[in-house]
Amino acid sequence: MTTAIADPITVKLNALFSVTDTDTDGYVDWADYQRIVDRYLTAYKIDRNDRRARSLTTAHQMYWMELLRHANGPDQLNREQYQHANRAASVDTSRFNMVEGLAHAIFDVMDTDDDNTISRSEFKRFLDVWGIDAPDAMDTFARLDTDGDGVISRHEYIRAIREFFYSPDLDAPGSLFFGRLGR
Repeated sequence: MTTAIADPITVKLNALFSVTDTDTDGYVDWADYQRIVDRYLTAYKIDRNDRRARSLTTAHQMYWMELLRHANGPDQLNREQYQHANRAASVDTSRFNMVEGLAHAIFDVMDTDDDNTISRSEFKRFLDVWGIDAPDAMDTFARLDTDGDGVISRHEYIRAIREFFYSPDLDAPGSLFFGRLGR
């Protein structure tokens, strides 16, 4: 008997579902995304009226609307619906390029000193927002810093988000946001 190996994108989307389902009710809904936005604002000490907060909220709202559109409208998504909707929304850029739009909004929040890079401490806050405490999660910083200059540039971050959604390689830097998966 052979053991089926899970599709790497499914493995990553399962991890994303688990951390996005902030109330652990087995569904993702807008309230989960609102809690995530609130966590960012708290962790990075950003006022709700700040342009970065408004951009982050708007990007998450657009992302959520795209997920609902691709799931054919339920107001909450179970794990399977969430996976399907994310797969569809990540490749359908006809209305909103969710992979890059959301990534840029998150990067702007993470970059607290406005130097267009993410430091180790800024990245640690990102992990805290998502409740990621895998022992190897901070090791991801070094992998995302592909040029080895000690910071994650906007280009490196956006590239990593693309890898998360598109790369079948679970060892790719962008696949490591939640630690090593599928092992």
